[in-house]
Amino acid sequence: MNQRIEIMGCQIDNLSMEETLQAIETFIKSGLPHQHVVVNVDKLVKASRDKELKHIINNCALINVDGMPVVWASRLLGKPLKERVAGVDLFEALMCRAAEKGWRVYLLGAQEEVVSMAKQVYEQKYPGLTVAGYRNGYWKQDEEVEVVEQIKAAQADLLFVAISSPKKEHFLGRYQAEMRVPFAMGVGGTLDVATGKVKRAPVWMQKSGIEWVYRFLQEPRRMFKRYFIDDMFFFVLLAQEFNAKFKGRGAN
Repeated sequence: MNQRIEIMGCQIDNLSMEETLQAIETFIKSGLPHQHVVVNVDKLVKASRDKELKHIINNCALINVDGMPVVWASRLLGKPLKERVAGVDLFEALMCRAAEKGWRVYLLGAQEEVVSMAKQVYEQKYPGLTVAGYRNGYWKQDEEVEVVEQIKAAQADLLFVAISSPKKEHFLGRYQAEMRVPFAMGVGGTLDVATGKVKRAPVWMQKSGIEWVYRFLQEPRRMFKRYFIDDMFFFVLLAQEFNAKFKGRGAN
């Protein structure tokens, strides 16, 4: 695995999609628990304000970038990342490989009708795929131990957690070792996309780095605060790091 790059206080593995898949296969072969996380603008902003979240991110076995603005920032800062490894694309690739290699999958999160539909959709799409279990993302605090035990009993190789950030990172940070799943990945709203509940932006928007515009137009009321208030702090973080970089050059 390539040396990690630090951007705005968060570690990132400079890997392509194929290199990421190879690393995950190694994790599964080991049988030991590994946690994965994708970093985007929203995650960097949240991590700058949540020390526990930043600690969890930086201690994950595998950290990818899902967001072109972060890729562009890496180039501006002189730490160019190879490519964006979108969570939805990685999920799709892993479901395909799970069917090919006999890996067992557990789906956790989203609404009951969405997660159950995702199971049906992918079992039909990839014959031979084993979905060892699934559960919706709505449980009470006192049910958390029960959720962990269900996942542990399923003996899955891959765990996909479709709940919001930073809840999913904290959940995996607390229980990944106990659940003993070789590879656990937070997938956010990926199951909504996979089942057609939410449409993904056209490819040209994905490649242009403006997929967020399409997402905003789908749910303007819900996404306005995230994109136009909370995430604007990303540019403050970028300016601070850019300034620190040039101050460091001047000192040398």
